[in-house]
Amino acid sequence: MGGTSLQYRTFVVLLVIVTLAFFWVISPYFAAILWGAALAISFMPIHKRIANRMPNHRSLSAIISLLICLVSVVVPIFLLMGALFKEGVSLYKKIDAGHWNAAEVLSQAIDALPPSLHAGLDYFGISNLLELKEHFSSAALQGSKYLAGQAVFIGQNTFQFLIGLAIMLYLLFFLFRDGTRLAERIHFVIPLDPHHKDLLILKFVTVVRATIKGNVVIAALQGLLGGIMLWILGIENSLLWGVLMAFLSLLPAVGASLVWLPVAIYFLATGAIWSGVILLAFGALVISMIDNVLRPVLVGKDTQMPDYMVLISTLGGLAVFGLNGFVVGPLVAALFMSVWDLFPEAIRSIRSE
Repeated sequence: MGGTSLQYRTFVVLLVIVTLAFFWVISPYFAAILWGAALAISFMPIHKRIANRMPNHRSLSAIISLLICLVSVVVPIFLLMGALFKEGVSLYKKIDAGHWNAAEVLSQAIDALPPSLHAGLDYFGISNLLELKEHFSSAALQGSKYLAGQAVFIGQNTFQFLIGLAIMLYLLFFLFRDGTRLAERIHFVIPLDPHHKDLLILKFVTVVRATIKGNVVIAALQGLLGGIMLWILGIENSLLWGVLMAFLSLLPAVGASLVWLPVAIYFLATGAIWSGVILLAFGALVISMIDNVLRPVLVGKDTQMPDYMVLISTLGGLAVFGLNGFVVGPLVAALFMSVWDLFPEAIRSIRSE
C-alpha cells in the first residue's frame, strides 16, 4: 500500500514538473498559441457547420475554416498594420524634426485659457502656471514620441511577428481538424466531477467567445468612427489616433475618451468652438454609447460578470500580459468566480463520500 502511494506521489510530481517545463518551452510563443486557441473557439460554430456538410473531409473543412479566418481577421489586420506603420513613421519623423511638438500644442491650449480660469487656478494654489505647463508639456512630448516609436518598433519586428503568425495559423488548422477530439481528451483527463468539468469548460468557451466578439466589435467600431471624425475635423494622422482609440477601447468605462476628449478640449481652448462642440457631442453620444450599450450585451451578459469585474480583470490582464490580457484577464476572472461558486457543492460531495 505504501509503495503504491509513493508511486502515485512520484508520478504526480513528475507530471507537474514536465507540465511546467513544457509551458516554459512554449512561453516565447504564448501570444500565438493564445490567439490560435481563441480564434478556434470563436470560429468553431462556423467550422462545425462546414464540417457537417463534408464529414469525410476533415482536413478540407479545416482548410476552408482557416481561409475564412484569414479573410475576415488576419488580412484586414495586416492591411491596417501596414497603413498604421506608414502613419507611425510619418508622425515619428515630424516629432523628431520638430514639425509637430506636443509641448507647443499644450502651450497654445494653456495660453488660450480665459483670464478668469487663470485666476481660479491661482485661487486653488496653482500659481506657477508656467512650471505646470512645462511639466505637462514634457510628459506630452515623451508620450507622443513613445506612441509613434511603438509603430516603428512593430515594423522593425516584422520577422518575429511573421513567425508567430505562422505558428498561430498552423495551430489553428489542427484545432479545427482535431479540436473536438482534443476537447474530449481534456475533458477525460481533468480530475473533477463530470458536472463540474462541464460547467468550467462551458464557462471557458463562453468567456473566450464573448470577450473576442465583444471587445473586437466595440474596438473596431469606436476606432473607425473616432478616426473618421478626427479626419473630418482636420486632425493629421487620424488613422493612427483611430487605431489608438481602438486599443484604448479595450478598457471599459474610459477607453477611447482618452484620445477624443483631450482633442475636444484643445479645440475649445484654442477657439475652434464648433469643432470642439461637435467632437464632444459625437464622442459622448456616439463613441461612448457604443461602449455603454454594446459591452454589457456582448461581454457582460454572456460571461455573467458584473461590469466592475470586467473592468478590473481587463485592466489587470493588460497590465500583466499586455495586449493578450484583454482575453486572459476576463477569462481568469470568470473561472475564479465559477470555481468559487462550485466550491460549496464540491465540499458537500466530498463529505458525503
